[in-house]
Amino acid sequence: MEDPKISAYYQARMAHFGVVSTEWLAQAQSATTNPPPLPSSSHTGDSHTNFSVIDEFNTWRSNPDLAEAVAAIRALAAVISSSKASTMMQLEIELKNASDSLKSWDTTSISLTAACDLFMRYVTRTSALEYEDFNSAKSRLIERAEKFGEISYKARKIIAMLSQDFIFDGCTILVHGFSRVVLEVLKLAAQNKKLFRVYCTEGRPDRTGLRLSNELAKLDVPVKLVIDSAVAYTMDEVDMVFVGADGVVESGGIINMMGTYQIGLVAKSMNKPVYVAAESYKFARLYPLDQKDLAPAIRPVDFGVPIPSKVEVECSARDYTPPQYLTLLFTDLGVLTPSVVSDELIQLYL
Repeated sequence: MEDPKISAYYQARMAHFGVVSTEWLAQAQSATTNPPPLPSSSHTGDSHTNFSVIDEFNTWRSNPDLAEAVAAIRALAAVISSSKASTMMQLEIELKNASDSLKSWDTTSISLTAACDLFMRYVTRTSALEYEDFNSAKSRLIERAEKFGEISYKARKIIAMLSQDFIFDGCTILVHGFSRVVLEVLKLAAQNKKLFRVYCTEGRPDRTGLRLSNELAKLDVPVKLVIDSAVAYTMDEVDMVFVGADGVVESGGIINMMGTYQIGLVAKSMNKPVYVAAESYKFARLYPLDQKDLAPAIRPVDFGVPIPSKVEVECSARDYTPPQYLTLLFTDLGVLTPSVVSDELIQLYL
């Protein structure tokens, strides 16, 4: 049962393990020619009257290997395919309403909002709008929607390939929390027979680091669990830091799991590079100036012992890491410095 006080994003993360499977890797490799099939609840013919973009979105996101943002992209593509609109204006309005519905499903999810906005820009920014034949224009929109979905779906594999030159034999990598794209980076490095070891922060309170360490152990990668408060203690043994991101903002900074900011501070003070692995659909038109500029995303905290009602508990799930504490961002658009992010955002949203 869902808890309304907890961000839907983190309820989804708790609901399934988020493990990247070998089946997913095979699908990603053939994504260009064989896009993933529509879910069984797909929209056809007379079922349009019962079509719900939220239901379609929930069907896609039930796959733990599929990012929430990609599930939203697939759901929006389904809106175009199932639409009975007879004019381009009607279709655009229908698509805009569906996008707004998805964004309101969880207003704290940065990647969800960014993916919906980018989908609207990518799909509707086309010469199809100039076609006199509406059916031809709609077909063009469906084609672009499917292409955008495929690009987003393949992003992890592209990022993993781009990052391989930065992982060298004998290196020690510190990771924070469970990121499917970071796992893909490390998995590919292991498959390439690179020799490295990984330090995983515990990731309290939801123990996401424990989940990542379990996956790395299955790959026979030497891994060591580190309690969150021991980051500074172990940093001198680390050669680089790899983290994912919930969102990449206009300043070139990132919004990610709570604790990323303090890791960036420690790494900067000890001259350790901090690398971010993030898909381009997480690029958001946001410009936070400090931690309090973020919309709160609540995460449950269990200390294992009763907490007096008079004691206030910090339940925020994420923090903001400014760009000066980041070295490079590995994205499906290429390897970027934080200062280039604003230029890429302009190109994405033009």
